[in-house]
Amino acid sequence: MKKVTVLSFLLTFLVASVVFAGAVAAAFKWGETQHNFGKIQQGKPVTAEFTFTNAGQQPLIVSGARGSCGCTGVEYPKEPIMPGAAGVIKATFNAASAGSFNKTVTVESNAEAGAVYLEIRGEVVE
Repeated sequence: MKKVTVLSFLLTFLVASVVFAGAVAAAFKWGETQHNFGKIQQGKPVTAEFTFTNAGQQPLIVSGARGSCGCTGVEYPKEPIMPGAAGVIKATFNAASAGSFNKTVTVESNAEAGAVYLEIRGEVVE
């Protein structure tokens, strides 16, 4: 009798966990995760906009976004993005020196996939 009760409890817990896990997921669906500026002028900031949709069933909360260097500023939504709603992350690159560049923006959130890495690249000309 004890075995049946314990097995019933474990089975109920397992089913509830699977159902609950599916219901809490927030998920990014990105338009693009890479942007190539091509050739840009030295000393003139350029901005890439990365659009996304919350493809999950729960609000998507972006807890932080940061560039891989001080030359990349990042703006991100501070309010939760509801399921089906869209948002934008802006990455502004300020080129101080000439040459090719390849920078990343790390986006942290409650999405099921964990951290996301966006990429900007191009060539700075004088």
